[in-house]
Amino acid sequence: MKKILSVMCALLVAASMFGAAKKDGKVTINLYAFTNEVPGMVEKYVKAKYPNVDLKVNITATTNGEYQPVLDAAMANGLVDMFAAESAFVQKYTKGSASDNSAEYKKDLGIKVDKLVKDAGIAEYTIDIGKNQKGQIVGLGYQATGGAFIYNRTVAKTVFGSDDPKAVSAAIGGGTQSWTKFWEAAKKCADKNVAIVSGDGDVWHAIENSSAKGWINDDDELYIDPAREAFFDVSKNLWDNGWSNKTQDWTDAWYADMAELGEKPVLGFFGPAWLINYVMAGNAKDTYGDWAVTDSPVGFFWGGTWVLATKKAAANKEKKAIIADIIQWITLDSSNSGLLYSWANGTYCYTYNKGDDPTVNTKDAVSSSVVMAKSNGKLDFLKGQDMFDYFVPAGKYASGKNLTEYDETINSYYRDAVRSYVTGQKSKADAIKDFKKKVLDELEIESAN
Repeated sequence: MKKILSVMCALLVAASMFGAAKKDGKVTINLYAFTNEVPGMVEKYVKAKYPNVDLKVNITATTNGEYQPVLDAAMANGLVDMFAAESAFVQKYTKGSASDNSAEYKKDLGIKVDKLVKDAGIAEYTIDIGKNQKGQIVGLGYQATGGAFIYNRTVAKTVFGSDDPKAVSAAIGGGTQSWTKFWEAAKKCADKNVAIVSGDGDVWHAIENSSAKGWINDDDELYIDPAREAFFDVSKNLWDNGWSNKTQDWTDAWYADMAELGEKPVLGFFGPAWLINYVMAGNAKDTYGDWAVTDSPVGFFWGGTWVLATKKAAANKEKKAIIADIIQWITLDSSNSGLLYSWANGTYCYTYNKGDDPTVNTKDAVSSSVVMAKSNGKLDFLKGQDMFDYFVPAGKYASGKNLTEYDETINSYYRDAVRSYVTGQKSKADAIKDFKKKVLDELEIESAN
């Protein structure tokens, strides 16, 4: 009931804010997002190029799944022109139940997307995720979120005798598309009283997004991919063998391991460039500069934001041209004046509703391999290592074919189920049975296996 009331209140506010498409000679563009990141980009661009645009922004955090109900309700009432969608639920708007609202970049917005995608060398997995059921692009991202293994140099020397990225890659089976050598490395770490990862969540993201199939099969049934089911045993081994510090991601204990202040030293974390820039760097404390990046054993991606427009907005001639230009600048412009270049080189310094902000200057991996090839990815956090040497190929190994529109919700249920088994609350069989029942009860999705 509280969620329904909050959505109704949000719609009343939105209706008053976004009511008119054109006011006092201005073109109103209504943007919905779950952080201030995309709103900042759009605001910066329209202020410089489109003084006639009246940008209206609604930011609703994804906490407790609050963003999607607000977005969906606003979309149903014609209040959305552009919106951002995160990897955990973007499929809903590209291929799923809400995809009919999403404008095709080429047909509806007039973007020469086929040529621009090739010219920019856009990562294939981001394209796959952004395509609708007809194979047409309706959304693209700006980040590259292919994952690598981010390890502590001092700890690597203790365990392997070297902190060289190639040596560590060989030790953990980097690029082999197999976990065999990684678990051998976990045993070596344990012999040195080192945890190979902080918690099972560090491995989950690599397993989840390297699985062959997603949570929903072609018959719209719940499907547990063998790689994902194996996570029960992976998590149990990490816990029982002392191969982790038994932390849960996004908790204080997890952050403490980034500063090597946990129960045992931790070798590393699986993640994309954003994990370095926006999470680890701020929590590393005295270990800042004592990290490096190398190949993950398996190709995966984690996170990312896709930018979409509605068909309703594309039907408005004035809005269509402006929105197409904004989207192209954010996602496809591989020139030195595009968003991607400044984002990759740490020269993008802008915060929504604040303006120029010199504190926002973090280098990040971007969706364009062409941009990263001409950019400087060296980070002090990595002791001067160029992160693009590993994050560019990481994007090539990532696959976006295993996502569903229910990932945000089902992942949460699954992680809870695995945790109940690992901590001894339930047997593996009961944990899986209860997981399937939870999905059926909450999402009305029957299980296939």
